[in-house]
Amino acid sequence: MLKTPKDYNYDKLVDSLSRLDYKIAPNDAIQYRVFTNDGFKLIDLASSGTGSFRSDLDVIVESDGNIKMPLLQRFSIVGLTIIQAEKLMEEKYSEFYVKPYVTLKVINKRVIVFPGNSGQAKVIGLTNNNTTVLEAIASAGGIPEDGKAFKVKLIRNNIDPMQKPYVYLMDLSKIEGITLGNSKVQANDIIYVEPRYRPFKTLATEITPLVTLITSALILIQFYRLR
Repeated sequence: MLKTPKDYNYDKLVDSLSRLDYKIAPNDAIQYRVFTNDGFKLIDLASSGTGSFRSDLDVIVESDGNIKMPLLQRFSIVGLTIIQAEKLMEEKYSEFYVKPYVTLKVINKRVIVFPGNSGQAKVIGLTNNNTTVLEAIASAGGIPEDGKAFKVKLIRNNIDPMQKPYVYLMDLSKIEGITLGNSKVQANDIIYVEPRYRPFKTLATEITPLVTLITSALILIQFYRLR
């Protein structure tokens, strides 16, 4: 699964990946609040004359990268950091409010982690905007004995869907790998720890039921002969 050829040209891991802030992606669920006067008063954007008041609202980033918010036309925020998107919305809301102040939070971020043993893949929700590869692996239970810590792949979708995804190779088996492991993950990243193939263990696992069956049959045969 997710194997690469021996001569595969991996994308280059650069130090900037460890400083890369989370960037908003399609299908992200955005929770936001809007205030006036640099945060002095919370604006009610949800009330429709019923007397109800909500302190926050949720919107979904559409597949084309746009979102739709009260009073604003659809506009794109895909590829922006949280801070950049907040600043953009503040500029747009300044047409309607005095010194608007916007706070955003992505509430459905997740990555998929294959830690290196069969059947243990996990989908990890990201509550922290700056979650690292090491944190995501730790949340999935760490790298087991059957996982190759020296061959960890970080697979990231390309902005251009027609292009192949980015694939970064990390060696987390040594202390020097902590720099690579501190690379920040983005929504829908895949972290794949290549499993270690153990032929004797696999063979033993496969033939154990057969040996047990044969042993049981021989015991039964011996039992009936002694009767």
